[in-house]
Amino acid sequence: MPGPLIHVGATVMCMHAGQAQPTTPNPRVTVSGQATVTMAPPWTVAGCIMPPPSAGNGPCVTAQFMTAATRVTSNGQPLLLFDSQAMCAPTATPLMIMASQTRAVAQ
Repeated sequence: MPGPLIHVGATVMCMHAGQAQPTTPNPRVTVSGQATVTMAPPWTVAGCIMPPPSAGNGPCVTAQFMTAATRVTSNGQPLLLFDSQAMCAPTATPLMIMASQTRAVAQ
């Protein structure tokens, strides 16, 4: 399904309001003047409010995307889209892409 490409300035959060950031941006492809992100590198999550193991199974620390563009790659890696899906560790909850650029679309 086609969707807007994700860039490093996108607002991405865990289900518990933690801010997610890519560990390795992809500067070879830019949109809205910012580097895009490929599927391969993990994301870090900061500020997750999920309680630690005695009261929960959190907080979210990292996340890994499992879906991405099927036809658009950079450096051999698929680029992330607005509808790409990721799973946080250790909570096994999804990341939510809240806002990103909308001009460049891929499939």
